[in-house]
Amino acid sequence: MIIGLTGAVASGKSLVADEFEKLGARVIDADVIARELLCPGKEAFDKVVSEFGDSILTKSGEIERTQLAEIVFNDCEMLVKLNRITHPEIIHTILERIKEIREESPDALIVLDAPLLIEVGLHEQVDRVVVVYVDEETLIERIVERDKLDPKEAVKRLACQMPLKEKIEYADHVIYNKSTIEETLKQVDDIFADLSEERT
Repeated sequence: MIIGLTGAVASGKSLVADEFEKLGARVIDADVIARELLCPGKEAFDKVVSEFGDSILTKSGEIERTQLAEIVFNDCEMLVKLNRITHPEIIHTILERIKEIREESPDALIVLDAPLLIEVGLHEQVDRVVVVYVDEETLIERIVERDKLDPKEAVKRLACQMPLKEKIEYADHVIYNKSTIEETLKQVDDIFADLSEERT
């Protein structure tokens, strides 16, 4: 079984993914794959530098992620350009990793942690969709605190993503991550138990 896990920036997906992993699921993290594909020497790296220029590079020749984020989250058209370059390779790598895990462990519960799960159509490749939901006001507060951004910048970041209210329309399960960590983890545990029972 494959679980598609999604949410907004700072909604708490990593917390949820970590708990699924502790419970025995195999987690594929789309953000980690994206970082791997943007390392020097990779085809996507060359394409991104060609599109956005050398100003996004550090002195050591790596992509400065905060600089790139500043560009793409201040202009959604730039984000579309970045996604056009990276998404085909990210999706290809995800599907390859799913295949590898299934060959190793046919009965494994796989969790695909992907911020743009729905936007790129990967929700059609999974058996269940889990959305981590937080209201917009709380999201903005978390982005400001975590990324040390101005509230207006936080709003811009959210504006470039599908609103969570739309994402939950695709959800089989919604995890509400507004209260305590313990309450959030309990929701994950309950979903895991339900899915495990369903598979037996």
